[in-house]
Amino acid sequence: MSVVIGVDVGGTFTDAVLIDDRGRVVAAKMPSTPPDYSVGVLDVLRVLAEERGDSLEAMLADVHHLAHGTTSSLNALVTGNVPQVGYLTTIGHRDSIFIMNVEGRYLGRSPEELQNVMGQTKAHALLPKKLALELVERIDRDGTVVVRLDEDAARASIRTLVDAGVQAIAVSLLWSFRNPVHEQRVRELVHEIAPDLFVALSSEVSPRIREFARSATTIMSAQIGPGLRTYLGALEETLREHGLAGPLLVMQSSGGAVAASEAPRTAISTVGSVLTGGVVGAVALGRQLGHTNVIATDVGGTTFLVGLIVDGEPVRSSNTIINHHPINVPTLEVHAIGSGGGAVAWLDAGGNLQVGPHSAGAVPGPACYDQGGVDPTNTDANLVLGILSDRGLIGGRKALSVEAARRAIRTRIADPLGLTVDEAAAAIYAVQNSQTGDLLRKTVVETGHDPRDFVLYAFGGAGPAHAAKYAAEVGVRQVVIPLGQVASAFSAYGLASSDVVVASELSDPAAVPLDPARASSNFERLEEIVVQALERQGLNYASTLIERELDMRYAAQLAEVTTPVESGPITQEVLDRAAVTFEQKYAEMYGAGSGFSAAGVQAITYRVRATGVLPFSSDLPDVKAADSTDPVLALSGTRQICIDSNLGYVETNVYDYRGLRSGHVVPGPAVIELPTTTAVIPPRTTGTIDVLGNLTILAN
Repeated sequence: MSVVIGVDVGGTFTDAVLIDDRGRVVAAKMPSTPPDYSVGVLDVLRVLAEERGDSLEAMLADVHHLAHGTTSSLNALVTGNVPQVGYLTTIGHRDSIFIMNVEGRYLGRSPEELQNVMGQTKAHALLPKKLALELVERIDRDGTVVVRLDEDAARASIRTLVDAGVQAIAVSLLWSFRNPVHEQRVRELVHEIAPDLFVALSSEVSPRIREFARSATTIMSAQIGPGLRTYLGALEETLREHGLAGPLLVMQSSGGAVAASEAPRTAISTVGSVLTGGVVGAVALGRQLGHTNVIATDVGGTTFLVGLIVDGEPVRSSNTIINHHPINVPTLEVHAIGSGGGAVAWLDAGGNLQVGPHSAGAVPGPACYDQGGVDPTNTDANLVLGILSDRGLIGGRKALSVEAARRAIRTRIADPLGLTVDEAAAAIYAVQNSQTGDLLRKTVVETGHDPRDFVLYAFGGAGPAHAAKYAAEVGVRQVVIPLGQVASAFSAYGLASSDVVVASELSDPAAVPLDPARASSNFERLEEIVVQALERQGLNYASTLIERELDMRYAAQLAEVTTPVESGPITQEVLDRAAVTFEQKYAEMYGAGSGFSAAGVQAITYRVRATGVLPFSSDLPDVKAADSTDPVLALSGTRQICIDSNLGYVETNVYDYRGLRSGHVVPGPAVIELPTTTAVIPPRTTGTIDVLGNLTILAN
């Protein structure tokens, strides 16, 4: 028997899902173990093996591949916990990374921040100036070598950086995406002096036009590359020692995986790896359920994540922003705020209740973990309100203390506000639902979509407890909570169901109409790169898919729109249709009539994405059908639960999910308990168990 495993390492919990070649699914959840997250990976794999009735070694011997998503890269960049890196660029252009092309004052800022001109400050530099050095060389915009690389001067600069103790060097030379010969030679010179030093080249990491964004992307890739290489190398070695047979794959921001040995080369592509797993899982589940428009929401221990699926495909972006710096990384568009189960409730200077973005994490964790945490969190509030059972989390492996939760809420929230503990807990629950609803509104409504046209999927450890409430905030009519075996480990299911995806791109700006021969040459070059990359992964694919894109814009504008290009020979007609598609997509994004065709259209960046479809079905198995709609046999008891602050505590039915079958109907208010999560069905709604064991909630 052959199996695939997905492992999702979050800030609070580590989840794992196993799918075998007979379609059976097993899931497990364990606390994450910072700073060494590999310990938590082994912990959850051992539990997964126990759930399967196997030893860890026997299970790993059956693994076709193991897909891993990690927050380590993203967390390192967000917190600034990165090693010293050096930066080498063309003479006369060192200050570009510090001037920041003016973008440092507005990237990633809200409209309110942008309007506060006097209060704006430029983001911190990515590295100190003393570690940014210049090289004598110059390549022109058409790729011609104008000034040859001064290798002696380059060696001197490299030695200066090595002597300063840098752990990596980022190389970003002018027009290197048109001709990478100088960057490649600089890497050879670095390895002559320091053979093991990590080197990131902009021509490999971000072969796009626009100097600042390309350099920033390359520097950040260099900042996380050494740590990622060390972590993945040690993890793979440990897994091999325990019998892992198949390759270790790493999820990328683009929604596909690559071999662990390949990932550090373009480390920046992994920054959103753990965020995209849930969206990939939602795509797979949506295909089974026939849902083409889906809002994927994940409430984990630390964050609340939202991604969109439109017409069966996840919404993608060609870039993202971290700490006000642009990153040129093709990614599934996922929005996040710090509003997970471990988000801390606190009072601001005006005495207003806030929840997040700071999280109690896995250590010390929410106060109710009784591990030394004193700050109240969403989890503490849910425990006090009766939504969570005092039996504990993850099948009782994580004990919970109601007394510790009440003490934290009383000390930090209730007493200062003159509320009872129960009132304060209800307020925390309401604030969390309100701010997650706000992010939904931004993600869906502000991008031109009507929430009523979507089904909302809710997962993560805390998602099922809040989903119906935050869905109602934006008017979503149908909520699906993936239960069954995947429950709170749904992002890990997405990792296990992902395929291998590699992408390559290059900038070659030109006005439309494009020259078919030139465009064909660009696409052929990129296709050759991605096909070779697929072969390097060391996997057998059921099939491969090649997709082509162009980033296009109106002349004299900055807003580029990623536009698909038909497969097959590149003809003038194909390119003309791509230009028409661009104008249609532009109108959809920015409003009818907002484009200015008379200015002309430009193609800026070519991109090819190759998908290696892995020979495993990710379809979830059907569950046993119920004899009637009445779930009375699954009723495990009742308890006082406050789901609606207007109603207060109500004696509420509590159901054991293990007794529910397809076709059972659960009227609200009710709670459904699983070992790894708790689902809430609010008053005036009804829950139904579908053929896959998922819970669908509809308003009455």
